[in-house]
Amino acid sequence: MLNMRKQAGVTLSGLLFWGVIIIVVTILGLKVTPEVIDYYKIKQSIHSIANKGDGKTVAEIRRDFDNYANVNQIDVIKGADLDIAKKGNRVVIGFDYERRIHLFANVSLLINFQASTE
Repeated sequence: MLNMRKQAGVTLSGLLFWGVIIIVVTILGLKVTPEVIDYYKIKQSIHSIANKGDGKTVAEIRRDFDNYANVNQIDVIKGADLDIAKKGNRVVIGFDYERRIHLFANVSLLINFQASTE
């Protein structure tokens, strides 16, 4: 009897399958990442403004956000798109917007971003 060792490795079809999966996930990540970064910039901005917003008018808060957006290069929403309310002594700022990301052909990804300082 010959002692035969079992071969181990990746077949060409397995390599192609996993290659396609990795490429699709990478492309999706590259297209979605900038939108997620913008979302976190907006979220950080409204939290900063809300912490300093005591005694400010709605117009001043919107102007402050527009200034933050200008510095942080946020062009997704403007100060006029913010939902601003006062609960007790705190200023509550919120936003809600959708982004449609074109993937390929007639396929798009729709993401609804929303957050609040509440």
